[in-house]
Amino acid sequence: MESIRTWVKQMLDELERKMTENLDLKEMIKISADYSNFKEIDEKITEYFNLLDEKELWKEEPGSEVEIEKIDRQLEKLANEIIAQLLPEDEFRDRNVFLEIRAGTGGEEAALFAGDLLRMYLRYAESKGWETEILDESKSDLGGYKEVVVRIKGKNSGTYMKYERGVHRVQRVPVTESGGRIHTSTATVAVLPEIKDVDIYIDPKDIRIDTYRASGAGGQYVNKTESAVRITHLPTGIVVTCQSERSQHQNKEKAMMVLRSKLYELARREQEEKISSERKNQIGTGERSEKIRTYNFPQNRVTDHRINLTIYNLQAVLDGNLDLIIPKLMQYDIEQQLKELGILQTVEG
Repeated sequence: MESIRTWVKQMLDELERKMTENLDLKEMIKISADYSNFKEIDEKITEYFNLLDEKELWKEEPGSEVEIEKIDRQLEKLANEIIAQLLPEDEFRDRNVFLEIRAGTGGEEAALFAGDLLRMYLRYAESKGWETEILDESKSDLGGYKEVVVRIKGKNSGTYMKYERGVHRVQRVPVTESGGRIHTSTATVAVLPEIKDVDIYIDPKDIRIDTYRASGAGGQYVNKTESAVRITHLPTGIVVTCQSERSQHQNKEKAMMVLRSKLYELARREQEEKISSERKNQIGTGERSEKIRTYNFPQNRVTDHRINLTIYNLQAVLDGNLDLIIPKLMQYDIEQQLKELGILQTVEG
């Protein structure tokens, strides 16, 4: 953190110098915004080091374990906030997201694992104070999910959730296995930033809208009206569905939100392919062929392959404690980017 503090101070000095130059209005607004952001980070870093000093004082007091644990939690929270704020602007900054979980290889067991991941993410979102809404789902015979789409709304939801993109692998004895053999199954997770109307235009002539009767929970309303909506984007063949609302209009509106995000993601991937040699060390590209994490039940182990992180507390992770993993991915990400800029050799403490 000391190296980060030094760099932030340098950035503030540089931005202060720039504000004395002859700038046009657009440049001044941009630099002022950057200065405010770095000033806020600097204040959090100062608070971080003040807490470290306070912790040292408590260490000298007998029976101060509870206070020290409290300070450690505050330090961890502050460090996570600092790192999240230091990450460069991208399509996920200040965006809500759509989370898509699909069962991969493994049949019914893969669908059950997709359900485990859904529960994990819903609990993580709850711990962060984010709102969640299941927009569409396709359940398996044993109660798992062949596919489920969730909207996650809340501060920094995109900044944190983008690290979950990729293939998740589970190793365990399936409920359908009578011989006690361990099987390996997968589920894919896609995280798409919520895109607004102004970000991407969809020509009405390029879409086909079909309606059908919703299935699932809903009591007397189920199968009475064709409220569910399926939208097909004809140029790309992308299909999105939504049946979470009783109103056809609301389902159409939410399906269009998902479609915009998918088209934005498609454009991003095409651009990424053109510059595929850029930033080889970045954490994941979101491609579904990437195996990012393994959940091994016999060994009570979760391994994130991107940073070789292993945690022997599987249930805590599945219960939604992703702060055991995601902040470390964020820290690695900012470390790599600062190294590329020649600013930082190691991220300390």
